[in-house]
Amino acid sequence: MKRIVMLAGLCALLFHTGCASKKKEKEAETEYLVTSPLKKDTLITREYVAQIHSIRHIELRAQERGYLQDIYVDEGQFVKKGQLLFRIMPKLYRAELQKAKAEADFAEIEYNNTKKLADSDVVAPNELAMARARLDKAKAEMALSQVHLQFTEIRAPFDGIIDRFHVRQGSYLEEGELLTEMADNSKMWVYYNVTESEYLDYMSQAEKKDSTAVNLLMANNRIFEQPGVVETIEADFDNETGNIPFRATFPNPNGLLRHGETGSILMKVPFKDALIIPQKATFEILSKKFVFVVDDSGHVKQKEISVKGELPHLFIVDEGLSVNDKIVLEGIRMVKDGEKIAYKVEKPEAVIANLDMYAE
Repeated sequence: MKRIVMLAGLCALLFHTGCASKKKEKEAETEYLVTSPLKKDTLITREYVAQIHSIRHIELRAQERGYLQDIYVDEGQFVKKGQLLFRIMPKLYRAELQKAKAEADFAEIEYNNTKKLADSDVVAPNELAMARARLDKAKAEMALSQVHLQFTEIRAPFDGIIDRFHVRQGSYLEEGELLTEMADNSKMWVYYNVTESEYLDYMSQAEKKDSTAVNLLMANNRIFEQPGVVETIEADFDNETGNIPFRATFPNPNGLLRHGETGSILMKVPFKDALIIPQKATFEILSKKFVFVVDDSGHVKQKEISVKGELPHLFIVDEGLSVNDKIVLEGIRMVKDGEKIAYKVEKPEAVIANLDMYAE
């Protein structure tokens, strides 16, 4: 019996010793790393969905009726200002011009004869005035016929690229019928929408040249080699979306950008005295962000924060924290609200430097 009691006591002692050892080990493992928010001026890059447009993108239409006799260019071809693109069969308009010219010549002869008679007082001055009016009318009709003949030739109004043809050689064209489109891609206008709050932030920095510089992220996830400049902001906000359109202009010397492309504008937004914390120090509950704040006694308290900007690995805090707060950086899934913890403080500069990130 004594032997059994001794064995039981020994087991209890070993169990107590093991538990105590595990408890000490657990306490040693629960020293948490904490840090403080870092206050400094910084920039964040915001991304906006954008539409790319040529600075000039126009429709080329027939100005006269008739058969499309010749096409001198091809789809996608670069053309120079004044280059002949299409010709509508000109025979009818040439004939009308010849007729108008003959009538003008006849009216001029009639006027000259009447003038001689008027100089000799053979006819009244009114007769000379009527002859002059008939001559002026004939000349005007001849000039109009000349314009109609010129309209049978469609020429490039500027240097640019020809789009897809909507007609083919031999087609009968009505006046105003669409032939093709033409784009001037020497510069590109890129449109994107900005919220009201971001617009106000932008306008507060608008006097600085750097604030107007933007970059374009193309559809292949590469940055366009030429930087752009914000040149225009439209007059009104959209009441439904609360956005206002911005327009940035990009030089396009190599013609890489084309009308109708899409991309994203990357615009740097400055923040003065921004309060920065690591993203990994936060957690979400029902789409709200929280951190654990450690008080002077070592107790943690769950605290909601609002974020007004985001950088890789970092959040810019709008409300909920001060620069003197201590926040749990690692092990936030193991911490409970109101629990007292052992912790080790690390300076925010060192923490951020170790996040493989920098804040300019």
